Amino acid sequence: MSAQANAGKALEIQVDGSSYQRIPIRTRVVMPGDDLEAFITDYAPAVVQPGDILFVTEKIVAITQGRSYLVEEIQPRKLAFFLSKYVTRTPYGIGLGMPETMEMALRECGTPRILFAAAVSAVTKAFGRKGDFYRIAGDKARAIDGPTSGTIPPYNKAVVLGPSKPREVARHLQTLLASGVEVAVVDINDLGGNILGSTLDAAGEKRLVQILGDNPLGQGHQSTPLGVVRPA
Repeated sequence: MSAQANAGKALEIQVDGSSYQRIPIRTRVVMPGDDLEAFITDYAPAVVQPGDILFVTEKIVAITQGRSYLVEEIQPRKLAFFLSKYVTRTPYGIGLGMPETMEMALRECGTPRILFAAAVSAVTKAFGRKGDFYRIAGDKARAIDGPTSGTIPPYNKAVVLGPSKPREVARHLQTLLASGVEVAVVDINDLGGNILGSTLDAAGEKRLVQILGDNPLGQGHQSTPLGVVRPA
């Protein structure tokens, strides 16, 4: 079966003069209690080849680690209500712009760090600089996903945290695949992305962010939480 891109996304991209395919892997919906190792071995080996990079969305890693919570289960403190009012919302996700996601950021990152990030951001925004909040709060805050109408149920009513120990996860998943396959746990959306953990070196991670910069897996109901990067 030939590789197919998700709707509205290109299968192939050029980065620094080289061409790469980004092949989505369609799967069932990952649920809390699923075993990540079994999930990967169900879907990835039939697609990946030596020389490929298997990229895994941080969301399914976190879900299999028990790091997803229904919104109704989260009781935000007053500080979470206050801080969430000042978060810029985008069409691509609510981020920490609701009390429940901000509450989880306070728990994950610690109140002092979030307060410091908010204070610095308030000052630098006044001078037209953006992004300082997440730069200071860090990957744990950036990786928190809130519910959106375009998300596959039941996660359209859930908050999903970033994964625990993503670098160790990537290294373990690599042992399940053919020799010569690299693995990356990624946090990619339509505004850009980050590599949370991988078996690549720093240069490889930087190149992978460029390759995945247009979010080839999409943000909605595509049901493609895995993908393969392959030299074209």
